[in-house]
Amino acid sequence: MEKSNLTTSGTTMEFLLVGFSDMIHLRALLFFIFLMVHLVTLACNLLILLAVAAEPSRPPMLLFLCQLSAIEFCYTLVIAPKVLADLASPGGRCISFVGCAAQMHFFVALGGSECFLLAAMAYDRYAAICRPLHYMAMMSQSFCFQLAVFSCLGGFIVSLGLTVAVFRLPFCSSHRIDHFFCDIPALLHLACTRSYASELPLLGACVTLLLIPFLLIFTSYICIMAAVVRFRDSAGQGKAFSTCASHLTVTLLHYGCATFMYVRPKSSYSSGQDKMVALVYTNITPLLYPLIYSLRNKELKAALRKLLRKRLTLSKWNAFNSRPAQFLKH
Repeated sequence: MEKSNLTTSGTTMEFLLVGFSDMIHLRALLFFIFLMVHLVTLACNLLILLAVAAEPSRPPMLLFLCQLSAIEFCYTLVIAPKVLADLASPGGRCISFVGCAAQMHFFVALGGSECFLLAAMAYDRYAAICRPLHYMAMMSQSFCFQLAVFSCLGGFIVSLGLTVAVFRLPFCSSHRIDHFFCDIPALLHLACTRSYASELPLLGACVTLLLIPFLLIFTSYICIMAAVVRFRDSAGQGKAFSTCASHLTVTLLHYGCATFMYVRPKSSYSSGQDKMVALVYTNITPLLYPLIYSLRNKELKAALRKLLRKRLTLSKWNAFNSRPAQFLKH
């Protein structure tokens, strides 16, 4: 490829996000759907954060759920505002080089942090089911804090290395990203180099963020299955599986989408297919996660009921105090 078709990775470069430009007649409908999903997702995750913050005693799983909601809350803020702005303003679909790098970095960092967090949650389930007598010692507050910090730091460090590696590649002069955000496969497809070396950073990130946490989760559930089959009563087995159902559901959703998107060669890239899958894991899964956990986790349901009851009592008390004085004489 000629040098004129290459560009240097400078901060003055801009990318054009194609997004949903081929759906002109559906732009208003898409904007409304994205906005509703975005607002409901933020509200659900914020409600979980408030419920956990108001709870005086926080078991380890409740702390992990709080961190998961915080990740999903930030996760949607990385993607949704830009998509909504592009749908509302057809002429504003450009994103700067730095803005694109920042969007990809935070997107991968938060997704990677979630992978590590899901592994920590699997270990919590292992300790609760396989080592119930040692659970409090194994999942102490300080250890849970260390797991939470490691999950975030691990995701952000790996993402930083991947972002630097991707944005050091030479990009073709078209600068057209056939996606609605700066996703890794779309950027690699835009790069002018066709060597397998350009895919090595993504492969390393996939091993660190996807394969290692998945092996930890898989090992934890092998131990859990071995312990559950030794239970004498079916009620105990059902209770054990029930405590793991929500975590398994979220893990399958998260790893299913991530594996389809990133664990494959660049030659199999399909922009239309990738955008459809990306719609699921950037909009649907962040909405489903709090709903799945709020329906399946007893501690979280109790915290949500307590928060709603407190808010309802407070609103009634404020309404009572706002009545005219003549109604309060007797």
